[in-house]
Amino acid sequence: MYGAAIGALSAVFLIKHICWQRWCYVLLLTLIVIDTSCIFITEPITMISIRAIHGLTGGLLVGIGFSIISRTSEADKTFGYLLLIQWGLGGLGIMFLPGLVPEYGTSALFASLVTFTIVTLIMLPFLPHYTIETLAKPTLGEQLNKQKSSYLPLQLNLFGIFLFQAANMGLFAYMISLGKADGLSMEFMSNALGVASWVALIGAFLVIIIGTKYGRTIPLVIAIVLTAFCSRLLHFSSSEMVYLMANIIIGITWAFVLPYLFGICSELDKSGQMAALGGFASKMGLASGPMVAALMLHGENYQQVINFAVVGLVLCAIVVFKPEKA
Repeated sequence: MYGAAIGALSAVFLIKHICWQRWCYVLLLTLIVIDTSCIFITEPITMISIRAIHGLTGGLLVGIGFSIISRTSEADKTFGYLLLIQWGLGGLGIMFLPGLVPEYGTSALFASLVTFTIVTLIMLPFLPHYTIETLAKPTLGEQLNKQKSSYLPLQLNLFGIFLFQAANMGLFAYMISLGKADGLSMEFMSNALGVASWVALIGAFLVIIIGTKYGRTIPLVIAIVLTAFCSRLLHFSSSEMVYLMANIIIGITWAFVLPYLFGICSELDKSGQMAALGGFASKMGLASGPMVAALMLHGENYQQVINFAVVGLVLCAIVVFKPEKA
């Protein structure tokens, strides 16, 4: 994950100076080679090193993708489509991959990654160029004024993305362990998390439907606070209904909030650099959340992990208020 974060950060400096389509072809082919080779690796240190390279490659690819999305006419909605696809396919993965691994080994995981990469490779030729030259170029004075006025909102928004992803992923990484500790069965949890991923499509779909018609401030703050409330409810996850409903609502709000946060980055910079920087903040949050949660975890005391997520989400709601008002 940290490799992916570094890769996403690299995209910030490269995106204005590269032919992004050629780079994507090379990066996708590299991912296929890496994932295929991982099927045959048995040494832990070798696997960690190869996955770090995979993270760098994939992170750079995601950073480029975010940059291109920011050049579309309605970036918020486009990020909504991204989350719609991610959550839909993620639900399938959560439901079926855990059952395939005991039967076919970890090669099933890497084979699925290769399959998705091949599908992406096939889709790539059909994308428009989305060149920076097609965008209206502001004057030097306009650029300087915009940079000064957007600097603080950008910093706060990036920090908000980091907090939101860290809090959610720090908790989600232990969602199955948390359920086990509270006496829930693996079969129930796999199905519950898979269903939650699919129902989460509602969040991304809402972004696609409403866009910025009602602004971003009120929807974002309400959704983040609701995420914190449902995370708090996981203290009572010994109840199957509480566990299921909390995960469903968290999934919906997760898919709802992210497109708007990335949309703010796109609003501040149509060249795509800030969206790539948002991708870096997101990856750093996804990597740091589980790490901090692991350091806080003592035995099976998942209550601290839940509290960590709740505090992070409340801070996020406070931090992102100004960027949305900007």
